[in-house]
Amino acid sequence: MAGNSHGHTPAAWTGVIIAFIGFTISGAFMVLADPIGFWAGLVVVALGGVVGLAMKAAGLGQAPSKPIRVSS
Repeated sequence: MAGNSHGHTPAAWTGVIIAFIGFTISGAFMVLADPIGFWAGLVVVALGGVVGLAMKAAGLGQAPSKPIRVSS
């Protein structure tokens, strides 16, 4: 994976950071036994995925690679 730039894009970093914040929120509220805060954290996790996909659609993600041809 180090040979390509897998995941090294603004879209990927932003989505992962937002999802990490959501997991942190959910974990904190799970310890505090607050179900509303837990579910709010999971909403933030899902928001991270949506933001990452939106940024990818806006051109901030990795360009699709060309298919590999195998000659026979």
